[in-house]
Amino acid sequence: MDMLEYKGYYGSVSFSLEDNCLFGKLEFIRPLVNFEGQTIKKLVKSFHEAVDDYLDDCERRGIGPEKSCKGTYNVRVGHDLHLRAALAAHKNKMSLNEFTKTALKHELGQ
Repeated sequence: MDMLEYKGYYGSVSFSLEDNCLFGKLEFIRPLVNFEGQTIKKLVKSFHEAVDDYLDDCERRGIGPEKSCKGTYNVRVGHDLHLRAALAAHKNKMSLNEFTKTALKHELGQ
């Protein structure tokens, strides 16, 4: 996977042939935080600085920084799949949320 990780934050890795540089942004949070570098080493350094700057900026502003993947999300699966999952969850005496977590864990090999 072409992702950088630092302090629980993940950054994408892309390149521009036109600008002859590597660049990315913090993923899985709403604020737009970019970074770039001419080499892999400089890109990683820029990524670390971007995360540190984001955390420092949040602290200065007195707001909590967003965490990568806060733990909740909406999934649109269509009526039929939703109904089948709800019925299966009910049959297993589980909430739909617990049924979905179990299915995700199974698919991810946990």
